[in-house]
Amino acid sequence: MTSEDAVHSSAPAAATGPRIEADVVVVGAGLAGLVAAAEAYAAGRTVAVLDQEPHASAGGQAHWSFGGLFLVNTPEQRRLGVRDSAELALADWLSSAAFDRPEDALPRQWAEAYVDFAAGEKRAWLTSLGVKLFPLVQWAERGGYGPDGHGNTAPRFHVVWGTGPALVAPFLAKLREGEAAGRVKFYFRHRATELTTTAGRLSGVHGEVLEPSGAARGERSSRNVTAAFEATAGTVIVTSGGIGGNHEAVRRQWPGGSAPESMLSGVPASVDGEFLAAVDRAGGHLVNADRMWHYPEGIHNHSPVWPRHGIRILPGPSALWLDATGRMLPAPLFPGFDSLGALRHILGTGHSHSWFVLNKTIALKEFALSGSEQNPDLTGKDIRLLASRLKPSGDSPLQRFLDRGVDFLQAGSPRELAARMNQLTGSPLIDAAELDRLVRSRDRQFASGLGKDPQLAAIRAARRFTTDKIMRMAPPHAMLDPRHGPLLAVRLSVLTRKSLGGIRTDLQSRVLDSAGSPVAGLYAAGEAAGFGGGGIHGYRALEGTFLGGCLFSGRSAGRAAAAAI
Repeated sequence: MTSEDAVHSSAPAAATGPRIEADVVVVGAGLAGLVAAAEAYAAGRTVAVLDQEPHASAGGQAHWSFGGLFLVNTPEQRRLGVRDSAELALADWLSSAAFDRPEDALPRQWAEAYVDFAAGEKRAWLTSLGVKLFPLVQWAERGGYGPDGHGNTAPRFHVVWGTGPALVAPFLAKLREGEAAGRVKFYFRHRATELTTTAGRLSGVHGEVLEPSGAARGERSSRNVTAAFEATAGTVIVTSGGIGGNHEAVRRQWPGGSAPESMLSGVPASVDGEFLAAVDRAGGHLVNADRMWHYPEGIHNHSPVWPRHGIRILPGPSALWLDATGRMLPAPLFPGFDSLGALRHILGTGHSHSWFVLNKTIALKEFALSGSEQNPDLTGKDIRLLASRLKPSGDSPLQRFLDRGVDFLQAGSPRELAARMNQLTGSPLIDAAELDRLVRSRDRQFASGLGKDPQLAAIRAARRFTTDKIMRMAPPHAMLDPRHGPLLAVRLSVLTRKSLGGIRTDLQSRVLDSAGSPVAGLYAAGEAAGFGGGGIHGYRALEGTFLGGCLFSGRSAGRAAAAAI
């Protein structure tokens, strides 16, 4: 939590809150914490779940998510003609992760185990919990660097029917069952600050009781302290999340120290990473802090919930992607192909923003907005509303951004668009004549029917995949065709999102010290643990693996922590 994000802050009060006792204490009520707690309860243990936020924020970031899951060789893929396998998925994972450090030995083991899970019991396990999948599999992080480069060879991004809230629901329901049975208790507004030990073994946590808050989900809540608390347990599971809401920490950990001056937040301010220091003080080893996953396609939310609230555009491949000076990003940095590669290239220009240039037809067809609240059709399981995506028009989350978003510009010609782009940024970085030349050159390549443009070749290849053709790509057309206007420019900002490094853990989710020995009684899962091992993704993620990493590592932690008592 940074000073600019805090509503209030005060020293711990002298009063002492009620003493908490449970077999398993879970620090953090996000998805990984709920999964871990549900597994420990199912194993017959009593469980206490602590979280600094009000009860409205149960489920954490997962509630806000699009609900994408990395799955391999599924019936959904096969129905779409996709041939996938665990061997192919692991090859993609290892090529993308590019593990190259001594600390990567355990993350690689976690990666191998996770791919086996994603190709094996993951789907059946979720189905048994009542989780259903949208039948049209999406294709994220397409790469384009050759057969051994980063990216998904095949579409693997399976969207939960009901998005993030539907994924959180079965675990929350299980814990509510435990509450009714008197074996699970939630302690919201309980901010853990330290881990405690007794006779050389972890014995619990202590921290601060924060004043009651009526803050809605994701809103900033106060940090006024009313009491201190102590919690004792047989085992403790840390699922306190990453640092994406703490821009000071993001800048401090940015590789090379070259963080952009301004960033949007893709997560609430409560995602502050502060409890990671407590794990370090207790002997846990944190690794790969410089590996992070932030997006270059962020836009300002016109109705923000948390500070600097940004939304990510999930783009189809047809928009022209230009840097701040109006130059096209080089192949294969097309929209949707390599998030981290595009981010590095953009920041390498000395500017922190970039542009999508397209027309309204492409925007309405190809732009999806990340997040459960921006996809009411999928979140609400509304088939009639979902069908409107096939012929987008009228009132929709995207149309509201077109009408109200500060980053969206419209014009009748490239030269007029360039003037508006420069006006928005306050800098004459876009040359009107050059933008006009670029758009017309693109249209000439389209008119040829063949052409030498690698982006158009990638578009034609993508249209061979059913999902892309039906709902993710506009029919090929000239960008300056007036029937598809007006022209649009969308200013894109860096959007903070995930920590890829974290607490080092073994395959049982036990926290390890710097020598590689378990810290007795301490476990970690989710983003706090780099989704497993202190960095299961290495340098790059394949998408759909953050929620899945919470599921996999949370399940492991809950089962192992329960068995250790």
